[in-house]
Amino acid sequence: MNSPVNRAVGNHANGNVTERRNSLLLPAFGDADLPAEATAMLEAALTSCGAGSRAGELAEWLLEDPEDWPHWRQQGDGALVCDDRYSRRNPEAADSGYGDCTLFRLGLAERGLRYAVQVDPTATAHHGDAVPVTPPYTGRGRPPKPAYPDPPATFKDLVLAAGQASARQVTWRQGSRRTKTNPTAAMRSHFLRLRIRPANRDIPRNSDGTLPDVWLIAEWPPNAAEPVKYWLSNLGARTSLKALVRLAKLRWRVEHDYRELKTGLGIDHFEGRSFTGWHRHVTLTVLAQAFCTLLRLDPKADAPA
Repeated sequence: MNSPVNRAVGNHANGNVTERRNSLLLPAFGDADLPAEATAMLEAALTSCGAGSRAGELAEWLLEDPEDWPHWRQQGDGALVCDDRYSRRNPEAADSGYGDCTLFRLGLAERGLRYAVQVDPTATAHHGDAVPVTPPYTGRGRPPKPAYPDPPATFKDLVLAAGQASARQVTWRQGSRRTKTNPTAAMRSHFLRLRIRPANRDIPRNSDGTLPDVWLIAEWPPNAAEPVKYWLSNLGARTSLKALVRLAKLRWRVEHDYRELKTGLGIDHFEGRSFTGWHRHVTLTVLAQAFCTLLRLDPKADAPA
């Protein structure tokens, strides 16, 4: 990519590595109003990455109107939103501690955020093609409202009814443990997806009485008698199974990064009393973790001893 960023730092680092480095800096600004100090913050970060005297110009270019790099658009309320793949607008990943909370999922949806969260298989839902039925009015009392004629089934029962034969093998990423039977360290398993309508009294119904439909994803290994994990996602109806699985499994990448931050880089070792000191400690720790990530992504980096 022949962008001003790469031209400015071309003598300092490989272009692909530079793109990754800049992309790791941008999420710090989030998706709310762009802070007044954002340009100065990014300028300082670019300077440390080797952008030199053009750091200020590049910072403004990145935040204002990039053509082929993270794009910021202005919403109706004036907020600047980043549409890049590293933006927080990308699907939220969470374990069942959050995924089982209906209000948490509703809060994400109300904010226009997509999610792929793990859930407990005992929760209930109607099948995606279920249709509410309005009972005939007898002429007494309030007219009846549309309701589903059949009771909801648990997530587990819905997947079991679909059968293991509908599960497909999906590889969501490459790992690090190579074996004779898996020389590429591909992380794969068998998954299936169903369009369902979660049943909960906290979920508002549509005007026709229907409940919102979402994806139910289940991991069902060939040697397992039943599915081992379940996720819900409000991604679009045309989303592929591979994309759903990749996003559902993304939480383990987050867990790995947090473990590295805590045990390897000491993000919890701060013992000061000031916010400034804490902020500096966290900033340096996160930058160190970003540097470690860049080393792993750089194909030219020397392998660890």
